[in-house]
Amino acid sequence: MIVPSNRLLLVSALLIPVALTAAFSPTAFQIGLIGLAVVLLIVVFDALGSTRLLAGLQITSPEIVRLSKRLIGKIELKVNSPKRAFKTIRFGLPLPPSIKAGQDDFLMQLPKKEQWYQLAWSVEPQECGKFLLQQCCVEIPSVLGLWQMRRNFTVSSELRVYPNLRRERKSAAALFLNRGDYGGHLWRQVSKGREFEKLREYIPGDTYQDIHWKTTAKRQHPVTKVYQIEKTQEIYVVLDSSRLSSRKVGVPGTDEKVTMLERYISSALMLAVAAESQGDLFGLIEFGAKPNLFLKAARGKTHFDTCRNALYTLLPEEGSPDFEELVSFIRTRLRKRALLVFLTSLDDAAEAERFTQSISLLSRHHLTVVNMLSPDGAAPLFEGEFAHTMNDLYARLGGHIAWRKLHELDLHLRTLGVQFNLLDNEHLSAGLVSQYMKIKQRQLI
Repeated sequence: MIVPSNRLLLVSALLIPVALTAAFSPTAFQIGLIGLAVVLLIVVFDALGSTRLLAGLQITSPEIVRLSKRLIGKIELKVNSPKRAFKTIRFGLPLPPSIKAGQDDFLMQLPKKEQWYQLAWSVEPQECGKFLLQQCCVEIPSVLGLWQMRRNFTVSSELRVYPNLRRERKSAAALFLNRGDYGGHLWRQVSKGREFEKLREYIPGDTYQDIHWKTTAKRQHPVTKVYQIEKTQEIYVVLDSSRLSSRKVGVPGTDEKVTMLERYISSALMLAVAAESQGDLFGLIEFGAKPNLFLKAARGKTHFDTCRNALYTLLPEEGSPDFEELVSFIRTRLRKRALLVFLTSLDDAAEAERFTQSISLLSRHHLTVVNMLSPDGAAPLFEGEFAHTMNDLYARLGGHIAWRKLHELDLHLRTLGVQFNLLDNEHLSAGLVSQYMKIKQRQLI
């Protein structure tokens, strides 16, 4: 594709006075025609002679480009011209609308042929997800500069935009920094542990519950069982992607609105980082109208990348969750006792009732913790600011009714051995990590 340059437009403008002069003199008219023909021939030959300038140009792109939402990243391209050098070459990338580029085009030089040059394109993604980059647009001036020669080169890059965990890390960093057994502070171990380690001679002060009676009868003197703290426990985040997770909530510190599911995903990945720092195994279960994803608990950078790749394209579903099928799904796959951290919404009365009917089968074998974002305005009636208008009064009454229902749900779940927590949106990740640390401290798993 060729387009006229500014130089060609200037040349075309000079033909106007020549045409006006030719109107008053036949001789000048003939000279003008000859000059016009010469100019046209030059323009045509410049266009035809420049069509092969971009022949042989090579552009390569990385197969996968990993970016983070709302963080400036780079798309790195490599350019090589084996036939000729270029003083000026202009590049453009047709990016998706959700990815903002730092500049519309990029000018660079290729002073040497048969040499690879690197082009770093600054971008800032606005949404999580997977996007494809399939073309790179190139423009160079023609030999005489009368035309701009354009061509689209095929590239193949997959742009993966992951959740931005920088803000979450700042809010929860002090809870699991690797500066001791349990993070940035020294944690007093409340429980003695659950994993059997060895037998030893009885020491005054040992409880009768720890005496190994069979060995005591054989040796004719008291023998005590010694337990150690289990450090490789299994932690599973059970993520709800049903219709209720599509509601919008604010991102702390910004004016951005995202779905509840996206907030859950960021917090789940932060819990994975915390479990990795404590030496535990982290797994994922995602469900909507049916269980869709199961990642066996493991650890390591490769496993974290697997979890992140499984979640960054996740979108809310339109159906309601099937808790009965979910419970059956988990029971058939998890034999060992584990910590199950549910991230769901139970402010719908029908969904809450179905959940309480099914969860008792899990709480008998696993430690189950249910977390949800606190609904806006859900608070006791006489807490907070005074109601100044009638609308404020009705809003406070509605918030009190919602809070009362959630409080009754909390009491009912506790009778089933299930912990229920309402978390603040601003401190969602920090709240999850804090819960996990307290459970580790008390050895409840």
